[in-house]
Amino acid sequence: MSAPETLVSRMREQAVWCRRLGSPLYAHLLEQIAVDLLAGGPSRDVLAGHEEDPLTSALALRLLGAVHRMALDGRAPAVAAHFPSAGGDAGRGDAWPAVRDLFAGHRDVLRTLLERPVQTNEVGRCAALLGGFVTVAAETGLPLALVEIGASAGLNLRWDRFHYEAAGATWGDSTSPVRMACDFTGPYPRRDVAVRVVARDGCDAHPIDPASDDGALTLQSYVWPDHMERLTLLRAAIEVACTVPARVDATDAGAWIGRHLAARPSGVATVVYHSIVWQYLTRDTRAAVKDAILRAGAAATREAPLAWLRLEPVGREGPFEVRLTSWPGGAERRLAESSPHGREVCWYTS
Repeated sequence: MSAPETLVSRMREQAVWCRRLGSPLYAHLLEQIAVDLLAGGPSRDVLAGHEEDPLTSALALRLLGAVHRMALDGRAPAVAAHFPSAGGDAGRGDAWPAVRDLFAGHRDVLRTLLERPVQTNEVGRCAALLGGFVTVAAETGLPLALVEIGASAGLNLRWDRFHYEAAGATWGDSTSPVRMACDFTGPYPRRDVAVRVVARDGCDAHPIDPASDDGALTLQSYVWPDHMERLTLLRAAIEVACTVPARVDATDAGAWIGRHLAARPSGVATVVYHSIVWQYLTRDTRAAVKDAILRAGAAATREAPLAWLRLEPVGREGPFEVRLTSWPGGAERRLAESSPHGREVCWYTS
């Protein structure tokens, strides 16, 4: 496959996913970018040199994240007019001419922004992880120490400060600005369990400070501009993050997790978790993380239990499963299947 054909393939593959996941705006733009690449248009100059970027680097989403950022911060008003996230109207006409003009007129700016990794702190995934946290709290009777891999800005380290509702059932903080309407089927997570979080720690290769203007803008830029419900949740979670402390270290997960689990306190249940992260880690990092968790699990006691909670795809296209492994004992359970953005969850056990 030639270099332009590789780029075209990446754009078209992401277009399929965007359409499938409810973003016709991004699906259309990516399809037009693919056509423009084949025609030697301005998108080819913007993307030049990225033909060999690994699939896991999400090149298409990095590109559109750069476009979205410029729409949000006022540098691309013609594009913003089509983006609901920036106050525009996705139905007002074809957004592609405005995006094409942005490519032609701001190539160097876009190429600089393109170097940023995709940072998606998908708050809705907390709805899928909820059952795992409640299960650990119920079975151990202990407060929780949260340990998140790939934490980005650490918004999901504040999951217990959000409010969840499904078919009249509610969980979490009733006063929270994060109001999450969930589509739950199956045996819902228990509501009669008091969950107390006593530590919030995470790691990320490129953590973001959600309390900073730049950090908040970066997080918003990677939400698809016609997904206003996701964006509303994100903005509310940023508000929560400004009042609830959490620590996110800038480091490789493989080295960090071993150190972090080496000295776990007694009287606390430690929950290591991640959501749609595993596929983006290198093979060596995945091996190091798994080895560290298994070693810590082997040393776990009833006074210092350990749990490994994850929401990850099975295969390249899913399904997306919530799994929980608990120590002592190492029992593994499939708790649920979820949509990749969370909130739509089919529970298998409560």
